[in-house]
Amino acid sequence: MDPTMQADLIKALDTELAKHGHEKRCPMLKQLYQAQQEQVQRKDAGSAIWFVGALYVLFSLTDAVLIGDVFIYAVTLRIAVGIVYVAAISLQIRYGVKGSLVELQCALGIVIGYSAWLSLTSYSNQVGNALYYLSFGTVFMMVSNLFFNFRFRVAAITSGLITIIFFTAVSQLFDATAGFYAAIGSLYLLSLVLTLFLNWKLNVERYRVFLNSLRAESRQKQATERGEELLRLSTTDALTGLRNRRATDQLLANFWREWRANAVPFAVILIDVDYFKMFNDYYGHQQGDACLIAVARAMENVVVDHRCALGRFGGEEFIILMPAPDSQHVLDIAERIRHCVQALSIPHEARSDHLATVTVSVGTAFCSDVTGEKPEKIITAADRALYWAKDSNRNCVKSFDPNVADKDTTNDVVVEAIRTAIEQKRVTLAFQPIWSIESGRLFAAEALMRLTAPGGSPISPAVFIPVAERSGLIVELGAWAIREACGMLAANLALPRISVNVSAVQLLKSNFVELVDTTLRESRVSPARLAIEITEGLEIDEHAGIINAIDGLRTIGVNVWLDDFGTGFAGLSCLSKIKFDTVKIDRLFVQASETPRGAKLLKDIVGLVANSGQNIIVEGIETLEQCELLKGYGVSLLQGFYFNRPMSADALNLLLAKSSKLMVGAVAA
Repeated sequence: MDPTMQADLIKALDTELAKHGHEKRCPMLKQLYQAQQEQVQRKDAGSAIWFVGALYVLFSLTDAVLIGDVFIYAVTLRIAVGIVYVAAISLQIRYGVKGSLVELQCALGIVIGYSAWLSLTSYSNQVGNALYYLSFGTVFMMVSNLFFNFRFRVAAITSGLITIIFFTAVSQLFDATAGFYAAIGSLYLLSLVLTLFLNWKLNVERYRVFLNSLRAESRQKQATERGEELLRLSTTDALTGLRNRRATDQLLANFWREWRANAVPFAVILIDVDYFKMFNDYYGHQQGDACLIAVARAMENVVVDHRCALGRFGGEEFIILMPAPDSQHVLDIAERIRHCVQALSIPHEARSDHLATVTVSVGTAFCSDVTGEKPEKIITAADRALYWAKDSNRNCVKSFDPNVADKDTTNDVVVEAIRTAIEQKRVTLAFQPIWSIESGRLFAAEALMRLTAPGGSPISPAVFIPVAERSGLIVELGAWAIREACGMLAANLALPRISVNVSAVQLLKSNFVELVDTTLRESRVSPARLAIEITEGLEIDEHAGIINAIDGLRTIGVNVWLDDFGTGFAGLSCLSKIKFDTVKIDRLFVQASETPRGAKLLKDIVGLVANSGQNIIVEGIETLEQCELLKGYGVSLLQGFYFNRPMSADALNLLLAKSSKLMVGAVAA
């Protein structure tokens, strides 16, 4: 059922349950109840007829005592009526006769059984006993109102007929006294009223039980669907709909386990969109996202028939995990992938080589070519092959070969560039503002690290940050970034706060909290003006050292923010285990919000974070429509190119100096 329809049904159920028994029922719910009763009536009738038939025959013992002169006839009649009654109803139930028709025939059988018994009793010479025996006719009312799941109307007609037949028979067949009429007649009338009331009450309760059961089922289904949606969200890339890093890591572990335990061969293919940063800078992030989606769809069409698992590994990088009999099979699939992307002919005028369309570089690794005990080894091998492809003028496929010397010196070059960057002043901070659209004021500025090579060419953060983490140089770079941010805060009191991205590798250092505290004291900056953004890298909720560092930062008054929520390690369990001051929702959810499904996912994830009691910042805002959408969702802290691109420290100071209250364009208006 559609989620909206599910919510409408639950609302209707809540309204119906609030009604009193005499109020008019909702037509839709009444129809659902009647459909259910069709099944219930057949089932109840199937068990009730055997009990009622047996009870009818067993009353032959009372016949023997009270009207013994017609006992033989009474027994014969009871057995005949009982057998015909049970057999006829059972056959109809077996062959699926409509429940309401079965109900009417059960009621008719009760009236016929009563009439037959009453007629036979009138032939007895033991008139006194027979007259008193007539009081047992109220049992037939109890049967019609209590033993069967009759609708009130059917029960009323049945009991009413029994009462009418009683008074008619007594007046025509028996010479009854006024006292008899008063005693037994009032018994019949009282039984009629009481049993009908009980039938009405039971039907009301059955209806309420149905409503409560349907509501519980609907809420359970709603909760299950929401859980499945959130699970899908936590393992799916919001932009492309492919598996995300978390999902592919889990799948890789499974492939690796099967390879090590049962020798089931598999391979990894890494795909990187060539010169994608240039594409983004030239065409804009929206076109960049559209490019990634088109590339993802094209690759899906290739791998769908080969039992391959395609995922987005991060940024412009994709990954394929696949069972493979040999390395040649892997190369064939990889080449088809490269060709399908090139065949898209997506224009890329900004690339620095001779081509003018989007292409990909592909690196492959086969499990038997990799040594080691951890699945990360095959990823490293595929990554090395991918670097070889990039060094070979891109738009090509390279396979990892353990016998070939590694010609990829990129990592070494980047490591050396990082090692000397601080000393040679080739690392700087850029700042991207975060705005409060509710107040129109600058809420914070995110510090973004920028690095240039010794020759002056920029090195992408997507390149040097992972290398810095792997080499351990991120610790020195991170300490420098915190010192620079604190210096910026000390120099400009109009700047509310700065957030600094910190790798989980830094948090694992035992002296990290002390380093932050010392830097704040030396700079004479209030801890509340510094926010630490924990970036993607490790499963933070699984490392006691990281959790301790977070607690330490909060103790000294530093804000702790969770960055890139919804991608990478930022799993749902993080929010329940660790208290963050602010959660930043990744820009991919904003870009995906242009579709109704994407907008709903964004709303759900905003609601999820809001319900956890943590502040929300949404990044990646590029249009006024996105601002208005998030404003409608109750989010007031936004960041993105719609407001400002990353800027230098001087540009940020100039921005702050223009006005003490900076309005956010049309949104604040």
